[in-house]
Amino acid sequence: MDRTVIAYVIYLVVSIALTVWVARTLSRNGRVFLADVLHGDEKLADAVNHLLVVGFYLVNLGFVALYLSGDDTIDDARGVFEALSTKLGVVLLVLGVMHLGNVYVLNRIRRRGLLEREQVPPVRPQGRVAATPGA
Repeated sequence: MDRTVIAYVIYLVVSIALTVWVARTLSRNGRVFLADVLHGDEKLADAVNHLLVVGFYLVNLGFVALYLSGDDTIDDARGVFEALSTKLGVVLLVLGVMHLGNVYVLNRIRRRGLLEREQVPPVRPQGRVAATPGA
């Protein structure tokens, strides 16, 4: 079998495994965070979590597929490792950037919700209460 094909197979297996592992980890651990962001609405948190995971899979697996092709043929074992390290490194960076982007956006939503919960809206005085002598 051609070394380039071997590199492609290894790249696909490792990239897909990493994507699945990161998505499952984010889904499992992000559910609590989403419930807090969404003011304790568990059903909505589960739905948003599922949608985020689907989007995560689509974007990352689409990137992995697009980044599969290479211009160079691989002639030796060293070339296999060099090609894999470059491709897997870029995939890991994309996974990390997507994760940080999701956390950043959700944290901003969470902060806005916390600020809204802490603020007491101003109320116009509706009249005066007469002071009672015994109070």
